[in-house]
Amino acid sequence: MSQPSAPTPGTSRPAASSPDNGSGNAWAGGGTLFAGFLLLVDGVLGVIKGIAGIATNDVYAAVNDYVFKFNVTTWGWIHLILGVVLLFVGWGILKGATWARAVGIALVSLNLIANFMWLPYTPIWAIVTIAIDVFIIWALCTDRSEPAF
Repeated sequence: MSQPSAPTPGTSRPAASSPDNGSGNAWAGGGTLFAGFLLLVDGVLGVIKGIAGIATNDVYAAVNDYVFKFNVTTWGWIHLILGVVLLFVGWGILKGATWARAVGIALVSLNLIANFMWLPYTPIWAIVTIAIDVFIIWALCTDRSEPAF
């Protein structure tokens, strides 16, 4: 049996290569792929919210002794249009399009604001979408790898 020899004094070991070869954080790279899929899911949720908002038209909310009537048709159209555009951006991110990352951050930010304003109508659905949007923004902002062409 041989014992591993210690390096002689004054010599240096070769530098260890990084596992990602300088292409950025591996978590962020995988997060970007996952963000692409989540953008597709977010787009589908937006389309469903939009169709539901357009179809129901009126929402009644009981607050103490008062009943408020809200017209949600406009919100339905906003969510429907944002959902369709998010589907295209998610597809662009999965294809590695250069434009998709910046457009995705901008549109997901708008979607986050729209869902924050949508909270009184469907709080749980809006909170789930806000959480998805926050992750997507993080993943798209932290990935430093070169996009594929």
